[in-house]
Order: sequence, then C-alpha cells, then structure tokens
Amino acid sequence: MSDDPELRVSKIRNGTVIDHIPGGQALNVLAIIGIDGTSGEEVSVAMNIPSDRLGKKDIVKVEGRELSQNEVDVLSLIAPAATINIVREFDVAEKHRVERPGRVQGVLECPNRNCITTESEPVDSAFEVLDDGVRCEYCDTIIREDIAAHILVS
Repeated sequence: MSDDPELRVSKIRNGTVIDHIPGGQALNVLAIIGIDGTSGEEVSVAMNIPSDRLGKKDIVKVEGRELSQNEVDVLSLIAPAATINIVREFDVAEKHRVERPGRVQGVLECPNRNCITTESEPVDSAFEVLDDGVRCEYCDTIIREDIAAHILVS
C-alpha cells in the first residue's frame, strides 16, 4: 500500500467524489444520500485521512451516481467545507464546493416534541440555516450541535 493518501482508494469511472468531509462524518454522509449497503451502489469510503485544511477528513466515492441539489444542501449542514467532484470517464468533469442554503425543508426533524412538525399534522419541517446551526421556523428551536442526528432518512 502506498503512503500517498490519494492512492488508497481506486479511481471511479463515473459518479461522485465527496471530499473534505470532517473526519468521522462519512457514515452520516452515506445516510444523507440514502446509501445503507442494500442499494447496490459501489461505494468507497476513506475515513480520518490527514488533511492540511481540516486536520482529518473523510472521502466518499459513489460509482454511477450524481447527487441531487437537495442532497448537497443537507450535506452542507454537516460538511460545510466539502467539495463535490463529478467524475465522467475517470476525469473530473465538474468540481465545486458545497454552499449552505438559507433554508431547508423536510430534511431535518425538530427535537422539540411539542413542535407542530413532530405531531400528526401534515406539516413538513422547515429550518432557517444559521452560521452556527439551524432554527426551526415553527417553534424557534435551535440545533447547534450534532445536526446529523436530526436528519430524516428517506
């Protein structure tokens, strides 16, 4: 095995490479994009790789799949420094950093059990994205830590 971290996981022909994920968050990224091991996608995960920018980072490579904007928006909440690389025929065809949206709807569960979004009402959760977390638009509950624990997995 090479000491070069870029060679630890083989290249993909077509798909998405998510780089600069904070160390230890790769499994949450897989949950966000709906990969649980039963979907049949070919996935490579590298965790806690040394990174100049993050100290330690994770990398996720998904063969044959490009992420939706909604998936990227949710991903940005737990990995605001992530880069998305779209690979076609082994070459990076597109590369961009995630951008945090101003608002996310229907992707997070409000931790306030009295919030209207957690009852039997037909109301999707909606959160304003803050610099240091998210705020429920219905009950004003703020989630600052472990946002990944509140992600609604489809």
